Amino acid sequence: MVLDRLLGQLNAVEEFERTPVPATKWKGWGGFIGMYVGEHTAGTEFVIGPLFVAHGVTVGALLWGLLLGNLLAVLSWAFICAPIAARFRLTLYYMLEKICGTTLTAIYNSVNALMFCFLAGSMIAVSTTAIGIPFQLGMPSLSDWLPNSVEWVVLVFLVGIATTVVAVFGYNQISRVANIAAPWMILVFIAAAIAALPNLGVSSLSNLGEVADTKIWTGKPLPGQSQFTFWHILFFAWFVNMAMHIGMADLSILRYAKKWYYGFSPASGMYVGHYVAWMASGVLYALFLHESQFSTEFAPGPVAYRAAGLAGALCVVIAGWTTANPTIYRAGLALQAIKPNWKTWKVTMVVGLITTTAAAFPALVMKLLEFVALYGLVLMPMGAIITMDVYVLPKLNLTSNFAERFQKSINPAAAIAWGFTLVSCLSINLFFGMEIFFLGLPGWFIASLLYVVCSLYLQRGSLERRAAHEAHG
Repeated sequence: MVLDRLLGQLNAVEEFERTPVPATKWKGWGGFIGMYVGEHTAGTEFVIGPLFVAHGVTVGALLWGLLLGNLLAVLSWAFICAPIAARFRLTLYYMLEKICGTTLTAIYNSVNALMFCFLAGSMIAVSTTAIGIPFQLGMPSLSDWLPNSVEWVVLVFLVGIATTVVAVFGYNQISRVANIAAPWMILVFIAAAIAALPNLGVSSLSNLGEVADTKIWTGKPLPGQSQFTFWHILFFAWFVNMAMHIGMADLSILRYAKKWYYGFSPASGMYVGHYVAWMASGVLYALFLHESQFSTEFAPGPVAYRAAGLAGALCVVIAGWTTANPTIYRAGLALQAIKPNWKTWKVTMVVGLITTTAAAFPALVMKLLEFVALYGLVLMPMGAIITMDVYVLPKLNLTSNFAERFQKSINPAAAIAWGFTLVSCLSINLFFGMEIFFLGLPGWFIASLLYVVCSLYLQRGSLERRAAHEAHG
């Protein structure tokens, strides 16, 4: 009876994968502010903040880079992603199917889902570092790629199961969990950092700047780590979620918004999570480095536990959870778009299994900065294609939603734009030495130009026929 009732609830979850979200399901500010705070004051913050310290960023570069980079990210959500989400109210995946065709979209969705699984997996790994504390679990180090014990793998799978259970119940449950957890997590981040400062030598506000310069963000990278500058911080803060805003993945989230300007709601996550939390976790890691005599061990759970006790450890667990939940949800939507007849909850269970398997590999955490930059870069061109298809092609008298209108499984213009953009970015990296953190900006313009030019060439015949028809009409 209980199982039948549970299956009934799961089968009743409706996420409008292939239809516009009806007005009765639109949500107000609260449905987004809490989710974005929860998602971005989360597990990644316990990794990214410390990695900035490891890369030797200075105080000034961090403060100004985060201020401006997060602003650019908010503007990208508000003016690029949200207006299209509120206008069409479709998932990213269904919009791509209309524009790019089922075959090309299936390829994209597979890549997208895999990337989301890896990101969610890194957050499950972060939560596991905290759960492993009472078991005296051996923690991974900055150089670890493979699991270091059977106990690590077992705990990872237990955390993965719990995370997936929440994700299978859909967006409403994810939003509810985030709203409950977010306020508490913010307080723990701030309290833990404040508690750590005296142990670093801060006795008053007057010497806070000196300690920050000499013991936290010193401008000196750890051995084996590259030097980060203001530009690294600005572009990383802007593009860390490039797949979500410029890449349009959050069409699937913001399609529920009552108004397009709810696209400013990610500011809650950017300035609470990607500003305060990154700095707070950097403080905690600096304390860990000094007390461990610059150990190469890298485990957010013990770092937070050292500063805030049980509350810090619990914060790491829940922080990883609230990031992994919506990420698994997005990955489930991506795969569900390939197999529309599959129930969303079943697809999400499969995604949860892939995610949990990936989480067993510590490399996802240790190379998180590079991974999120690559993940955004790979998915970004499709966002540029959607933008051009909605705004530019109609002004050139070209047909939008090419694949749907002409019954094509592949839109050649989209395929060329996606493929050649990635090849171009790789070439810029190899031949000009531009780091992956900066490639998203030229990549967006390359993708946009390629798609428009290829669409002009592809649809030129239909334009000529239309002109001839009008001339004889």
